[in-house]
Amino acid sequence: MRLAAIDIGTNSVHMIVVQVRTDFSFEVIDREKEMVRLGAGGLDGKSLTEAAMSAALLALAKFRRIAESHGVDEILAAATSATREAENGTEFLARIVADTGIRPRVISGTEEARLIHLAAVYGVDVMRGPAVVIDIGGGSVEITLGDSEHLALGRSFKMGVIRLTERFVTSDPLAARDERKMAQFIKREINQHASEIVEAGFDRVIGTSGTILSLGTMAAHADHGHAPGEIRNLRIPVRQLHRLRKQVVSLELQHRLKLPGLEPRRSDIVVAGAVLLDTILRRLGATEITLCDLALREGLVLDYIQRNREQIARLAVSLFEQTRGIHGLGDGERDWLEYAALMHDLGVHISYEKHHRHSYYLVKHGDLRGFDPQEIEVMALVTRYHRAAPPKKSHDGFGALPRRLRRTVRTLAAILRLAEGLDRSHSQPLAAVDLHDRGDDALIQLRTSGDAELELWAAHRHVIPFERMLGKPVRFEIRGTTSHAEHAH
Repeated sequence: MRLAAIDIGTNSVHMIVVQVRTDFSFEVIDREKEMVRLGAGGLDGKSLTEAAMSAALLALAKFRRIAESHGVDEILAAATSATREAENGTEFLARIVADTGIRPRVISGTEEARLIHLAAVYGVDVMRGPAVVIDIGGGSVEITLGDSEHLALGRSFKMGVIRLTERFVTSDPLAARDERKMAQFIKREINQHASEIVEAGFDRVIGTSGTILSLGTMAAHADHGHAPGEIRNLRIPVRQLHRLRKQVVSLELQHRLKLPGLEPRRSDIVVAGAVLLDTILRRLGATEITLCDLALREGLVLDYIQRNREQIARLAVSLFEQTRGIHGLGDGERDWLEYAALMHDLGVHISYEKHHRHSYYLVKHGDLRGFDPQEIEVMALVTRYHRAAPPKKSHDGFGALPRRLRRTVRTLAAILRLAEGLDRSHSQPLAAVDLHDRGDDALIQLRTSGDAELELWAAHRHVIPFERMLGKPVRFEIRGTTSHAEHAH
């Protein structure tokens, strides 16, 4: 499956095109960026300028063509503070749809913070330890605290580099009085949130976004005398960034342009960026920041994948509940099914061809807490039998189970096998599945919100064990918004 993710930001419009792997990780196969300054002069409820909107629309039209050339299955797009706040933001969104066919969703500052955190802790392994993530955009700054699984604190502040530049940078170089005013404003805005983060504690600080990556690259260049080979996971001491702030603030534009590592188009906003990042880091008491080149667009992809991964578990549980009267299993077995559904593709990290067997091994030996060995064996076996050969008493693990649990494994594996088929395209076209017992056969209605032909094809291939469980043939019926057709197996 291929996805394109577009971040319609205040300063730049970014796109990545990714190939989603069968283990739900992804690989970036193309990327594009245009610095359009969408929010220039249009923040705090003012209107976006015609020039800025036109530049953004041209970039988005180009991005759409690139995405289509890669054969993407879906384009995910999010618009942030510039569009969110603009008086004519709704009009701009309508023009995007009309001119490009892309349908962006406007996300809140809180949602933006969540998605950025998701991407940052994916890009930089935090090993379940608490990490602060800072993202500096043109219109807003997101500061979060959390680990690889949970977001504890997340806030978005209206003080991005374009906003701060327009408000405080009135001379070149920046006057000492204006620098103090800017720093005081930043500290005042983040003070309560920063206090909560410091009190909770954190192991590291991760920085994302063009502004932070640019400042980190400049600081590394100044320290080592050459550009860093790899940006992701590069650690920059705060003292280096503080020295860089002093240098940047003291220079006129023509001299800033000569600083190694600085993108020329950031030369006017880098002053506010340096003051902003240094002030936040010093307020947190951080000693270093780890750079990460993943941000909102990667967060959009990860969020989509996460929801897709949970789709198979959701469909499996739904089928389980609707067949309780037949299989007679209870809540415990339902939980085993749900966990097995979430873990069934773990083995592709080792080998796709035999990933069901590798999944079995990883689940069985994965030190799952809260389950006894027999429960773990059942879940591991269900992941093994979600594809390929059905259970046999001669198979390791399965033959050693008591008869009751062998039957449970067969039932749960049959349900999981069908549920995986019902999300074959990984594009979540099914809103729900409804099973109806019609006496001689069973009807499964697929309530769809998109094209489900691939799901229907895969369901026919994987339904035989489910039919054995029911003791009767299964027919499928697609009930979408416009179509209604029955398909017999």
